[in-house]
Amino acid sequence: MAFETSRWSDRRGSGRAPDPGVTGLKALIGLIGLMWVSEIADMLLGHHLDGYGIQARETEGLLGIAFAPFLHAGFGHLISNTIPLLMLGAIIAVAGAARLLLVTGLIALVSGLGTWLTSPPGSVTIGASGVVFGYASYLVARGIFSRSLGQLLIGLVVILVWGGALLSGLLPQAGISWQGHLFGAIGGVLTAGLLSDGRRRPPSVASYPG
Repeated sequence: MAFETSRWSDRRGSGRAPDPGVTGLKALIGLIGLMWVSEIADMLLGHHLDGYGIQARETEGLLGIAFAPFLHAGFGHLISNTIPLLMLGAIIAVAGAARLLLVTGLIALVSGLGTWLTSPPGSVTIGASGVVFGYASYLVARGIFSRSLGQLLIGLVVILVWGGALLSGLLPQAGISWQGHLFGAIGGVLTAGLLSDGRRRPPSVASYPG
């Protein structure tokens, strides 16, 4: 009995810090899960929640910057955003939940403000596609700012896989917020630059004569 108690005590006392990648993925799944819960609630409420999106240049529409990424125009819209959010977000989530949430928040803020300022009067914008574009541009720009070969390769893969879709999403199309896409991409680049830990190192010199 004493041996079993000792083993239990050892397990309790030797707790390890959670893996950042695991916590990051949990945070990502939580964000996407909230989008799905919001869409189900929106359907049950007769799609009244969609009115809480970003209302262009309306003061109350600023609240939509926080709500819009979690609101979608039906499940087809939500599914089309869920897939790239999972794929691109999982790469960012490897750095941990704090980094994922910070990147997501900064991108959503820039995308939302840009959409609020430039969308047509009377329009209401919803959806997480601005975050999708921001994730993609963040991953590309992160490699450039960090000058890491691994991250540069990740950025190259993102361009090869998503480049065509991203470019087409920046073109004006009826019923699609190219403004949200554009400013989401801008937000991703700005976020990568802001969070980059790349530094120019001075030349390494062992000693100077003298």
